[in-house]
Amino acid sequence: MPRTLVLIHSPLVGPATWAPLVEVFAQRGVATVTPDLDGDETRDEALWGQHVRAAASRLREAEGAILVGHSGAGALLPAISAAAGLRPSGYIFVDAGLPAATPRKGAGSFAAFLDDLHARGGRFPDWNDESLSELVPDPTRRRALLAELRPQPPRFWEEVVPVFSGWPDAPCGYLRFVPGPGYAEAADEARQRAWPVRDITGGHFHMLVDPGSVADALASIVDELRR
Repeated sequence: MPRTLVLIHSPLVGPATWAPLVEVFAQRGVATVTPDLDGDETRDEALWGQHVRAAASRLREAEGAILVGHSGAGALLPAISAAAGLRPSGYIFVDAGLPAATPRKGAGSFAAFLDDLHARGGRFPDWNDESLSELVPDPTRRRALLAELRPQPPRFWEEVVPVFSGWPDAPCGYLRFVPGPGYAEAADEARQRAWPVRDITGGHFHMLVDPGSVADALASIVDELRR
């Protein structure tokens, strides 16, 4: 395993999504850093830029670390690396979108869902205890996740996160939670790029359900990246 794993949460939630995994890695002697990607939507600065700076400020000492991004954090990994001025030893995407320099909301049914939600004055995510009860059965972990929920304004979904020329500058891997369809295309693209890919049966927040199996899968990917 590398000296440090940097576990980056989606901007829609908070670092509690990684807490059980941090405990597992600590027991295994693996160091972790879990930046908090909080932002202030009242500022004119792009939200992605605020999230990137918040993460980069924690990474000055993490040269050679592997950046691990869950869900919406995937698009941020190259920008975080560049802002921190460090060269990671790898990138791992966990049930996440890949960097694409396109609007976050993408296209298709999810984009249409967001457009309708925003037209009605709503924000995503709007999860509650009932809607997450099957996805995260443990009530303590579910409450911790919900306590950090960060519904984003419409402009968040229109923002384009840049990808620097020459990325990827380090080996990449992908961990997908199946059978959820949300990131099937991203996992397929990872396979087409000949990245190591692992599939685990579980929901989108499986690290809150079975952190041990997620740690095992990440360790397997790391070992392959280092060959």
